[in-house]
Amino acid sequence: MEESSGCDYEVFLSFRGPDTLTDIADYLYVSMVDAGIRAYRDDEELRTGEKIDDQLLQAIEQSKISIPIFSKGYADSAWCLRELVKMVECKKTRGQKIMPLFYDVAPSEVKYQKDHYRSAIVSHKKRFNDETINNWKAALKEVGELMGWNLHDKPNRGKGEFMKEVVNEVLTKLRTAYVEVSDCFVKVDNDVDEIIRMIGSQNNETKIVGIHGIGGVGKTTLTIFVYNQLSEYFVENCCILYNMRTRNITDLQKQLISKILKMNSLDINNVMEGKEVIKRRLCSKRVLLLLDDVNDASQLDALMQKREWFGKGSKIIITTQDRGILKVPTLVDGAYELNGMNFNHSLELFSKHAFRRDYPIQQYISHSRRAVKICGGLPLALGVIGSLLSGKSIEEWDAILKELEKFLQEDVETKLMISIKALNESQKNIFLDVACFFIGCDKRIVIHMWESCDFCPHQSLSILQQRSLIKIRDDNQLWMHDWLRDIGRNFIRRESDMKPEKQQWVWTYEQALDVLEKTRNGGGFHGNESIKAICLEFDEQSRYPFIKEFLASLSNLRFLRVDKKSISQVDSKDFNGDSMSILTQADPFQYYQNSNRCILSELRWLSWNSLPMDYELTTFSSRKLNP
Repeated sequence: MEESSGCDYEVFLSFRGPDTLTDIADYLYVSMVDAGIRAYRDDEELRTGEKIDDQLLQAIEQSKISIPIFSKGYADSAWCLRELVKMVECKKTRGQKIMPLFYDVAPSEVKYQKDHYRSAIVSHKKRFNDETINNWKAALKEVGELMGWNLHDKPNRGKGEFMKEVVNEVLTKLRTAYVEVSDCFVKVDNDVDEIIRMIGSQNNETKIVGIHGIGGVGKTTLTIFVYNQLSEYFVENCCILYNMRTRNITDLQKQLISKILKMNSLDINNVMEGKEVIKRRLCSKRVLLLLDDVNDASQLDALMQKREWFGKGSKIIITTQDRGILKVPTLVDGAYELNGMNFNHSLELFSKHAFRRDYPIQQYISHSRRAVKICGGLPLALGVIGSLLSGKSIEEWDAILKELEKFLQEDVETKLMISIKALNESQKNIFLDVACFFIGCDKRIVIHMWESCDFCPHQSLSILQQRSLIKIRDDNQLWMHDWLRDIGRNFIRRESDMKPEKQQWVWTYEQALDVLEKTRNGGGFHGNESIKAICLEFDEQSRYPFIKEFLASLSNLRFLRVDKKSISQVDSKDFNGDSMSILTQADPFQYYQNSNRCILSELRWLSWNSLPMDYELTTFSSRKLNP
């Protein structure tokens, strides 16, 4: 057995060693590895025993695509048939793709178990029970019906050309179609089946379906699973626009157009221009599109004003908390309300987070049922609270559940706040940094600041992910559910007695202005040890000559962001007497240059857009900043 290096796999190769190991299986494996595909190949001849081991199970489950290479002797191997059953299971439960390769047998021989495959199944009946045999036959039939590659009908085809075709198609599938679903996902069949029915997976009608429900009920996770199910019918034209409520409309238009047209850069100056490009350039494209967390009808108007903007047979899914957005009968074909999970599904999801299995450990059954009841069928709460309790003793469960049960009739926020309080200081700082400033940022950039603050970011991020408080997407972007973001920010407000000037994190212009005015009205600027992170956002008309003094007073500030709007030309009339503006073309901290103290000596992150070239910072300390 050989496999690519790395901790996970993209493609699992299943084959009969004596038939193909030194031939097609080897060519395919080497070609994929050369193309940068993380492939796992399993030679069943090296296997012993009757049960698939954990390493092999993990390799199949991790892979986004499985490729069984059907040779004449494939069905002779009980190991190959076991692998095939597992592939079919992963296809149904995890949205995995199966792309069969028919080497020296016809698809019909596999599908209907004819000729040698029939003989192989008959011989297996001597050793295996009817249930096992029936599972093998069902798997052969299902995979035999799938679209794949057929070398049986073209025995003289050059293997080099064929390998190139296979690798290119696999790369296309990996790049455009599949989106990772959490290992803790619980498939609710009736929800999935109803959405698939509404959208019509294989018909040629354009269908637009909306899914609505309260925040945290699992809309995004469910629709990504459905998206993966549908993606096998859309080779390349697949696109997901995440978290639309927080994003600029023209940016969404650019992403959609670039994704479908395979363009790296696109210049769109306004919403009307974007609409025109979508209408003209995508009308012939059959697309699969997921619009996640729509909160304004103007977003739909800008991206899909008419169904004719996309090619016939397109499938579009919209998720939203606002059912009213979906009430456009000429555009949206149907709406589906997603409610909380029933008790059994809730217990399964909770167990995945608390025990890394589908059901509770025996001695924790009654405690688990208590916890599930507290969560009220809300997947977000089940994940966070299950992760909080994971690995703790019965006594610790009792204490935490008693605290949670005090708020049984109150909102989810009060319950989830307990998970934040349970974090250590480093984990809490990173969680709140993300909630205030870094959602959508690349973790590889931010991690330098956390390292310099001794927050142990690698370990802390791992704990935060384990506790379902943050996610790190495949592209390394930090992500957090809107509710958890708001809960984190409310935690900051409550810890400061609802007084912005006492907050450690100040993340909006309104807050910053409030802090500035209260501090000044309170008798001038003195050492402010509370504020550790602040964002200043001022428009062209803002003139606050006391900002410099305020910044210089922040003795523990480690994060400062001054957005582009705050950089503007300052007229001479803005200066009078001893007043100082943050926008002078001189040292902004000149007031303190004769003192012995360094300004912002604890600063680890400085983001100051469009700083003039002749802007001098003579007394500003950059000792702890990373370049």
